[in-house]
Amino acid sequence: MTSPAKITFAETDLDLVATAPGRVAVILDEEGRLDPGARRVNRLMRQALNRFAESRAFADMKPGDLKSLASPTGMEAEAVDVIKLPRRPDVATARKAGAALARARGEADLLLLAGGRAKMADLAMGLALRGYDFADHKTGKDAPREASLTVMCSKPAELEGEFTPMAAVAEGVFFTRDLVSEPANVLTTTEFATRLEALRGLGVEVEVLDEDRLAELGMGALLAVGQGSDSPSKVVVMKWMGGAQDAAPLALVGKGVVFDTGGISLKPAAGMEDMTMDMGGAGVVSGVMKALALRKAPANVVGLVGLVENMPSGNATRPGDIVKSMKGDTVEVINTDAEGRLVLCDVMWYAQETFQPAGMIDLATLTGAVIIALGHDNAGVFSNNDSLCNDFLKSAEAECEGAWRLPLGQSYDDQLKSQKADMKNVGGRPAGSITAAQFLKRFVKEETPWIHLDIAGVAQVAKDTDLAPKGATGWGVMALDRLVRDRFEKG
Repeated sequence: MTSPAKITFAETDLDLVATAPGRVAVILDEEGRLDPGARRVNRLMRQALNRFAESRAFADMKPGDLKSLASPTGMEAEAVDVIKLPRRPDVATARKAGAALARARGEADLLLLAGGRAKMADLAMGLALRGYDFADHKTGKDAPREASLTVMCSKPAELEGEFTPMAAVAEGVFFTRDLVSEPANVLTTTEFATRLEALRGLGVEVEVLDEDRLAELGMGALLAVGQGSDSPSKVVVMKWMGGAQDAAPLALVGKGVVFDTGGISLKPAAGMEDMTMDMGGAGVVSGVMKALALRKAPANVVGLVGLVENMPSGNATRPGDIVKSMKGDTVEVINTDAEGRLVLCDVMWYAQETFQPAGMIDLATLTGAVIIALGHDNAGVFSNNDSLCNDFLKSAEAECEGAWRLPLGQSYDDQLKSQKADMKNVGGRPAGSITAAQFLKRFVKEETPWIHLDIAGVAQVAKDTDLAPKGATGWGVMALDRLVRDRFEKG
């Protein structure tokens, strides 16, 4: 993983502006007013900044936009980046401005003259998130350069204190993006588990359940998905118990299909390379656990991920097979490419039996149907509990992560009826995302507040977003971290 060099905060020293290498960034409000840092740059540039502030080009800029002035006179910097930002921007606009800075700077050193402006921690968060670049497999000239990022401000210690917990969440996002970006020949089920075991160094309790243990527990649905692969199926249980000793934890459950061929119901070849991201739900759960540990969250949260590989072989599960879940229900497998729900149902049941959670949220790149319904801007949200669901939706909105609630209902559940078993694993083409959620709901105890997040459209995208380059987004880490802070932290 390549993330931006550590962002540092320093007292404003305008004498350094003339000799700063790389790029210098200044912030102008919507009226084009220059603060002391901008006035220093303006003098060095012989009033060029002031002329730009009075130009039509500046007037046409929207809040959070950036324009670059190349080769500034009187400065060693290669460019001056001008950000248009209200004096009291909202979170989304501040992060958008930071992301614009990250795109503009490339691999250059950056000096940002922030002064005493509001929401500079959020601007730094946007800069960090958009500055990510997965480059672990690039060599030579393609390997990126690490650049210095310095924010000059009036109260650096205060700003650093505000940014530190955000930086922990950003590291969680990066961890998720790294996992989702890795190719399947690198991120096997065993390697995935090993990377999660490394979280012990941050204080996370980690237990790995192997195939023998999963068989003892009766996880026949999960094991059926991975039985065609040479990679052993595993469940990894992560515990962060920073809250009250007697407080029930929040359970996060993630689908971790490290590669999905579709099994015997083989997917088309075109686009199959993208199925390295089918462990996105497990990636988000892992990123949240890392973020909580890094910021030492005063909450009890358990993260459980089911790690499998769905491959065709002489030992693979066939369409028409009937498998038995840990709960005891039987499932007729109509389509082996609807495998994620088979993984989740057993892990969800284990989570409830073991931890009696205060709430449970599962995440999965579960259905292509959710992309047809919501595109790549929103995850599908399904829930049996309005209070928990509404709190999550507020958290997602606050963190600028798109989420939209979809319905559940008996008529959708009826589509799962089987003549041979307790249920089928698919309900046909109509309402495919909803029937998948209905399948999972059958494994949720009546007393458990539950949310299902179908992140197939948002876990990995084909073009840049405001806060992420093309590829893995880390969607959900920020929203779930905020939900934990707002609803589950003690005090």
